[in-house]
Amino acid sequence: MVSDAEKPETAKRGKYATLLDPALWTYIDRVNAWYPPEMDLPVDQQREIYDAMCRAFHAGYPAGVETSDGAVAGGGHAIPIRRYQLVDKAPQALVVYYHGGGFVLGGLDSHDDICAEICAGTGFAVLSADYRLAPEHLHPAAFDDALAVFEWAAAASGLSIVLCGESAGGNLAAAVAHAARRHPRPAIGQVLIYPELGGDESAGSYVEHAEAPLLTLSDIEFYRQVRSGKAQSPDDPTFSPLRDSDFSGLPPTVVVTAQCDPLSSDGEAYRDRILAAGGRAWWYEEQRLVHSFLRARKTVPRAGEAFIRIVAAIATLGKGDWF
Repeated sequence: MVSDAEKPETAKRGKYATLLDPALWTYIDRVNAWYPPEMDLPVDQQREIYDAMCRAFHAGYPAGVETSDGAVAGGGHAIPIRRYQLVDKAPQALVVYYHGGGFVLGGLDSHDDICAEICAGTGFAVLSADYRLAPEHLHPAAFDDALAVFEWAAAASGLSIVLCGESAGGNLAAAVAHAARRHPRPAIGQVLIYPELGGDESAGSYVEHAEAPLLTLSDIEFYRQVRSGKAQSPDDPTFSPLRDSDFSGLPPTVVVTAQCDPLSSDGEAYRDRILAAGGRAWWYEEQRLVHSFLRARKTVPRAGEAFIRIVAAIATLGKGDWF
């Protein structure tokens, strides 16, 4: 019998061997090389590896981007934030950005270069929120922090706000959009990048891509369990925005997903719910890409092109335009 380790690489990769470009496989292999194969790690070790990996992938800042760190008061604790702005240029809008990492990993540094490039590409200021992580802080801690940062930004800045997040951060951006839709200064748009929204795991991409590279259905379930308490209701829209009963009054929304990602169907379902409620929403499934493709934007042409489209969507919504 041939062991998995001895099988040809294309066989181990299954249907994704030819579906994904060689450049993307190089990225996937580089990410996987950071993690021991088939080994569950404690959360603190996962964080150490993830942070080191993010540093290795950091692409630096575009010219003219400056940053400043601060904190927002949130229910008896401080929420670290980082602001990005172009030197000597007044921004037209503010992007409130929530990083990914399964509600367990990441922080201000993990998506630092991505935020800097969004700033440079749009000319907008970007405010990155370092929300509390599970399992030390179970839901709704991350949501409470995400909402507190939005409310602070709305009060402290006269700029129009675009909510943006990727993966777990897309969940938070959507949850904030739902909770703050009747705020005196609601967001004028939201851009969700391969978000986890609490969709139907028995159909669509959850089934077709349950074993996709870099994110599997079992990974999603693991991080969801780490985030939630024993009494957590799946129908709580601050936990699963797709479970909300009311999709009216949401800002114009762009959802960008990856074809080879269990979460892709969440983007389609979320768009459809907003349209059915009379809102404006667009869903784009980036073909032959996987979850976390933002980090491949410098080395994989497909990912780089998708990132350009994401930045353009943020710029369009921030100017009050639609597609």
